[in-house]
Amino acid sequence: MTQGKRYAVLGLAILAAGGLRMPFERQITDDLHQAGLLPPKLEQRTGEKIGQTFSAVSLGGLRTLVATFLNLRAFTFFTEQRWGEVGDTYEMIVDLAPRTRYYWDTGSWHQAYNAASHYLYESELPPLRRKANWRASILRGREFLERGIRNNPGDPILKNRLGTLLSDPNKIAAFGNPGEAYEQAYEAYMAAASDDVAPGYSRRFAFYSLARVPGRENDALKLLRAIESDGERMPPTIYGLSYTLRYHENPSQPIMALIDSIFPSRDMAYKTLASQWQRTRDRFPLFGVAEAIALLESDLGIPQEASVLRQDLLPPADIDDYFVPVK
Repeated sequence: MTQGKRYAVLGLAILAAGGLRMPFERQITDDLHQAGLLPPKLEQRTGEKIGQTFSAVSLGGLRTLVATFLNLRAFTFFTEQRWGEVGDTYEMIVDLAPRTRYYWDTGSWHQAYNAASHYLYESELPPLRRKANWRASILRGREFLERGIRNNPGDPILKNRLGTLLSDPNKIAAFGNPGEAYEQAYEAYMAAASDDVAPGYSRRFAFYSLARVPGRENDALKLLRAIESDGERMPPTIYGLSYTLRYHENPSQPIMALIDSIFPSRDMAYKTLASQWQRTRDRFPLFGVAEAIALLESDLGIPQEASVLRQDLLPPADIDDYFVPVK
């Protein structure tokens, strides 16, 4: 066999060996990606935006470093209120570092809160455009956060962040179907609560959300009793919701007896239920609250002109009040 033929045979052998190894190595690489031991492949659009550093970044060693510098760039865009650039930059950042909670959390916050608040008060835009931009920013923040959860399914903090966004009365819950938003918030908080490392407040916030879903009052009361039996902390909001849900369960029971069985004092009962009555945008249930306030004001000697039941003392309940034309 001539030397040329030997090189040809050797080359074919190398190609054949490579062809046999490729499926095996591809499967190993895919398994490592799924296990989180290798970072996901960069999307081509991210490589094109990063530019000349794409080849080095693709190897994985510089991805975290580049994400850090892009985060600094995003902060500059934020200070200049360049919301489109903020969103685009965080899209690149999470493609580089999809396992870093901070980037998903911060990117969502900039869009759903900072950009949305900017448009809410942007007096130079027509009201309809302001509202459209406000809504679109919130939805972008939600979608971004939900992708973060899919990329980090074991992270309870991101699930709690989604619950917070969904239950915020000035965000998704203000779009026209608050009951659906509160139910989704409940599901997000309960998903967080199911994780071993979940913060202690997850189940309590799930209860706050479920209590605001029409038709789920009995389920909310069941969850409340579970929270009470576990000896969890009882902030004033829980006392107020405990009253409304137990009144809803049995509206014929004596109101003052129910109040005394729940609250440490009648003064605390009045302050808590008065706050619940006045927080109209929070959409907490108000079963029996007006009746309780009237009885407590009489018991505590509060004059009628100072009653919190006066309608002229209530704040506006509709987000549309922010979008009236500026004179």
